Amino acid sequence: MKATKIASIPIADHKIQPASRTQRPFLRKLNKYKWLLIMTLPGIIYLFINNYIPMYGIILAFKNYNYVDGIWGSPWAGFDNFKFLFQSPDAYIITRNTVLYNVAFISINLVLSLLVALLMNEIKDKVISRFYQSTFLLPHIISMVIVAYLVYSFLNVENGLVNRLLALFHIDPIAWYSNPDYWPYILIIVNAWKGVGYSAIIYFAAIIGIDKEYYEAATIDGASKWKQMTRITLPLIAPVITTLTLLAVSGILRSDFGLFYQVPMNSGALLPTTNTIDTFVYRAMIQLGDIGMSSAAGVYQSAVCFVLILGANLAVRKINKQNSLF
Repeated sequence: MKATKIASIPIADHKIQPASRTQRPFLRKLNKYKWLLIMTLPGIIYLFINNYIPMYGIILAFKNYNYVDGIWGSPWAGFDNFKFLFQSPDAYIITRNTVLYNVAFISINLVLSLLVALLMNEIKDKVISRFYQSTFLLPHIISMVIVAYLVYSFLNVENGLVNRLLALFHIDPIAWYSNPDYWPYILIIVNAWKGVGYSAIIYFAAIIGIDKEYYEAATIDGASKWKQMTRITLPLIAPVITTLTLLAVSGILRSDFGLFYQVPMNSGALLPTTNTIDTFVYRAMIQLGDIGMSSAAGVYQSAVCFVLILGANLAVRKINKQNSLF
């Protein structure tokens, strides 16, 4: 019999990975990004202390709070605080003012911010560009108390700049702080003056991050500045526009307390057009000492804002999933 030759088959020497490396991807990622996580730790602690721990105070909206018994000892009131809030004539006024003002602020500031950012992008001189950036950003960092007195210097009945100009044309001085009809326009102008620069800087930063080759190719093809703006610039910064707009919509039931309380100088005659949810809560606390109703207004405000951000994000997600927040 002939011996049968069996060819030797080489067997690869596979190294077996340790179980700790294959079964613990979370720990590997944690170790990889540990320094980034350490850097975010102060911010997380700040949010936890200032935003999450105080949330237990929500129960005040459902209690008949008194200072003797404290939060946990005060009797439960159910939805009585909410009933009192919504049955009062102020509920409609403060909700209407808050929503309409914020819709106007979001719309007007969006258009003006984009316009300013696009104009700054056309400035080629770096020194002049930085000067304009600083100029537009300056109002954002000014305290609202200072803004209130700046507005007062313009609108003071006796010595205000506006009434002095009106006197030159033989027009009687206007009692600005006694007539609520003018204040929707005044507040919109003040808000735009203070807030447009900040958003414009963000949009400008997004614009200068666009690859210049897009514009060079468009110029070669004969595209005008208008077409470059509508076909290149705006579509490429759309995610930034969407994010800022969604964040603004999420706070549509919140208002700048200083703008609506300090700028009108807390004038009672202006309450029909300057009273918002935030100023209503403050006045309820100061004048009435009603913590339960104030908390109910705050819970109502937060709940509606939460629903609005979910709805707005869902709408954006259906149009373009990449531009949504989550």
